[in-house]
Amino acid sequence: MIEESKQPGGAGLLIPAASFVIIVAGMRVAAPILVSMLLSVFIAVISGPPLFWLQRKGVPKPLAFVIVIAAVIAIGMILAVLVGTSLDDFSRALPVYQERIKEQASALLAWLGRLGIDVSDRGLLEAFDPGAAMNLVARILTGLGGALTNAFLILLTVIFILLEASSFPGKLRATLADPQRSFQTIDTFINNVQRYMAIKTIASLATGITIAVWLAILGVDYPLLWGTLAFLLNYVPNIGSILAAVPAVLLALLQLGAGPALLATLGYLVVNVVIGNMIEPRIMGRGLGLSTLVVFLSLVFWGWVLGPVGMLLSVPLTMTLKIALDSNEDTRWIAVLLGPEVPVEAISHALPKNPNREPPEEGPPS
Repeated sequence: MIEESKQPGGAGLLIPAASFVIIVAGMRVAAPILVSMLLSVFIAVISGPPLFWLQRKGVPKPLAFVIVIAAVIAIGMILAVLVGTSLDDFSRALPVYQERIKEQASALLAWLGRLGIDVSDRGLLEAFDPGAAMNLVARILTGLGGALTNAFLILLTVIFILLEASSFPGKLRATLADPQRSFQTIDTFINNVQRYMAIKTIASLATGITIAVWLAILGVDYPLLWGTLAFLLNYVPNIGSILAAVPAVLLALLQLGAGPALLATLGYLVVNVVIGNMIEPRIMGRGLGLSTLVVFLSLVFWGWVLGPVGMLLSVPLTMTLKIALDSNEDTRWIAVLLGPEVPVEAISHALPKNPNREPPEEGPPS
């Protein structure tokens, strides 16, 4: 009789944990290539719905494909020309802005000292450096610009993904054991991802345009740069709006004074409340959301693994994982844990059904 060897509980978790560490380490090493691939998939997912819409309207497939690719190239060139110039000017002026921020912070600490509030200026400025917000913006945009230096590789990958998109369902049907059931799950997953990305992109575009126009009216320098930053960071809910607002508000304070800085803050607040908390959830639905804790942890994790571009793609990546988990009955409970606060009834519906559980016994009739 062969005795079964039982591994202790800790050893059973060791192999998955070691595998996770190896995968993350490999992703960090391959970050330059992986970022380009993820950007390609991101652009392809956004470009897919317009391509299929043109085909449904009767536009021939080659012509629809050319129109979509031409639009992607045009948008990329416009962003590169308009934002690139502002980013270069801002990067050159960054040390001056940082020094002025430190001077104003030192003046504020001196004023507090005269009021009898003793604060260590050196320790406070080292722990809470206002110039770090400016530096973070420069690093995020520089990292995105560095990733876009592989624009030709990204464009080629987007082209091949879109070319394969129409034939991919047929390949899945040919390879899956149960095509009808499996393809229904995959189709639901793909449709939800495309819907999420389309709505999020439109909302982010509206946010970026509104912020850029408002800052231009106020007279803040580099409004296109701050509008682009608001567009990019709007993919990161809650936290992204704060990260996008801090450097623009600081610049408005340095350049124009407290009044325009307060108006800039009010503009960010109104835009994010109206678009982010009212319009977007109403269109998208509460089911397509993430908890604030998950957003923050994904921002830290993907930013550490993939760098500044990973921070921008952190929530779309995590949201894609959540949609994939939500598409399966057995893993839907994990998607509920990743999502925002939901009623208890919704959680009970998300729990996996146990077919082996016997129904409760009925009592004797009264």
